[in-house]
Amino acid sequence: MTEAHQNPRLIRRRLDKAGIALSALCAVHCVLTILLVSGLGVGAQFFLAEEIHRFALAIALIIAAVAIGWGALLHRRREPFVIAMMGLTFMGGALASPHGAQEAVLTIIGVALVSMGHIWNLRVSH
Repeated sequence: MTEAHQNPRLIRRRLDKAGIALSALCAVHCVLTILLVSGLGVGAQFFLAEEIHRFALAIALIIAAVAIGWGALLHRRREPFVIAMMGLTFMGGALASPHGAQEAVLTIIGVALVSMGHIWNLRVSH
């Protein structure tokens, strides 16, 4: 392949990997929030701030739309897209839930599904 064709592929692969890394970071944030806020009573204003959650969902949505949408146009597989969108739906549902275990469970399910969508997208794009 020419360099012009490899650069877009490289960009999309990096976006998929960024989506996976951000999903893991989000899951760690959820677990740390539960441990630090409920266990030690510290960090509630930072860890529970709605702005962080809205911003994270917006970034996840943009990265998934570009990387997985772009991949779907190339490999014509809908599975990565459907899985990632289900995950983003769970993440959106977590935003509508009160802080606590329910929010954490919905978020962790969501980021796991988004991450799976990115991983599947990487695998079918070879």
